[in-house]
Amino acid sequence: MLSLLNHSRRRKQQHSRCFHHHHSPHQVSFKSVKMVSSSFLRLILLLSLVSYSFSYTVSPSNSTASDQTLRPQEELQKMRLIRKQLLKINKPATKTIQSSDGDTIDCIPTHKQPAFDHPLLHGQRPMDPPDMPKGHSKDDASHEDSQMWSLTGESCPEGTIPIRRTTEQDMLRASSVRRFGRKIRRVRRDSTSNGHEHAVGYVSGKKYYGAKASINVWSPRVTSQYEFSLSQIWVIAGSFTHDLNTIEAGWQISPELYGDTYPRFFTYWTSDAYRTTGCYNLLCSGFVQTNRRIAIGAAISPRSSYKGGQFDISLLIWKDPKHGHWWLQFGSGALVGYWPAFLFTHLRQHGSMVQFGGEIVNTRPGGSHTSTQMGSGHFAGEGFGKASYFRNLQMVDWDNTLIPVSNLKILADHPNCYDIRGGTNRVWGNYFYYGGPGKNPRCP
Repeated sequence: MLSLLNHSRRRKQQHSRCFHHHHSPHQVSFKSVKMVSSSFLRLILLLSLVSYSFSYTVSPSNSTASDQTLRPQEELQKMRLIRKQLLKINKPATKTIQSSDGDTIDCIPTHKQPAFDHPLLHGQRPMDPPDMPKGHSKDDASHEDSQMWSLTGESCPEGTIPIRRTTEQDMLRASSVRRFGRKIRRVRRDSTSNGHEHAVGYVSGKKYYGAKASINVWSPRVTSQYEFSLSQIWVIAGSFTHDLNTIEAGWQISPELYGDTYPRFFTYWTSDAYRTTGCYNLLCSGFVQTNRRIAIGAAISPRSSYKGGQFDISLLIWKDPKHGHWWLQFGSGALVGYWPAFLFTHLRQHGSMVQFGGEIVNTRPGGSHTSTQMGSGHFAGEGFGKASYFRNLQMVDWDNTLIPVSNLKILADHPNCYDIRGGTNRVWGNYFYYGGPGKNPRCP
């Protein structure tokens, strides 16, 4: 789940390219992980109340209907529910594209996407693009071919958007058919046993109107269907109990959600601490997509390689000053779409915290720590070309201006398993390396 943890200057974001940093690790100054006050740790424990995921510890008490042999009547009822859900999620397509990774991409008329099932959006059409934040660089090309499905050379026609088709198998893997596409709200209070582990940078204490960072993409090992590994940006407001508001975007590997171990571009939102509102990607009415070349939930390609080429994506989330909606940009020019302001309570005004970083779920298979990796699967100290990073961390201020992050704090809650090291230089501005292998001699 969301846990309170840590992390901009160079404006020429190298989004969607193999990127080689010309500064050696010896020329970079690292900040050591800061000691965290006991009050701060208590807040982390509170955050664990709303810890999220599609994952859970497998035991007889929480096994799902899909794990058990159902009676014929129950099975029939379940399949009826799945087909009803699929009819809501999968809209009639004007064109279908088959991806080499097994995905089916449907081109859906923009005004018929799931967002417009919402009663407050019914009959409307997407908003026009807003003014970009001041200081935003337009130098880089927008590589919209950084997803596997686009390598077919096909694209969706004007007036449509690409949506990854949800299958019956996707829903059968879910721990709950009724909550398909949503994160599970955990009620465990003990942060050492809720299964979620983080290495994160964060800022808090001011009003935040957006955030931007470049994140390199890897294929970390995820050892269980009920675990995940992700790297993302969170924009947060509200209290960490019943009224938590979040906007989230990044890349994730989630075998339960997608049925494979490809890193995939994803979004999420909630306005009530993951209880009844919000969902991943376009699996409910909420996020309004405006881009016809980027499919949310689709696999990202290429990826970074150990001691080889580094590939990163740039993500920008910001609040349109005119209409108040929260927009998402992938790369330096590709607007993906927006979260309408009415979806939220606290985020209608601004964010109160921003987080950047990695998270995994540890189900403790066989009673020991999981071998699921975070980031590249290597510790932060290995540096460029080996460890995963967030670079050029920026915030959007009240004047719709991108500014470097200040007073970035960093925290790894299980540093023997996954750690984090931050620094600053002229090229990357504020940045950090993070991640790790999970189970190892120091993390049994």
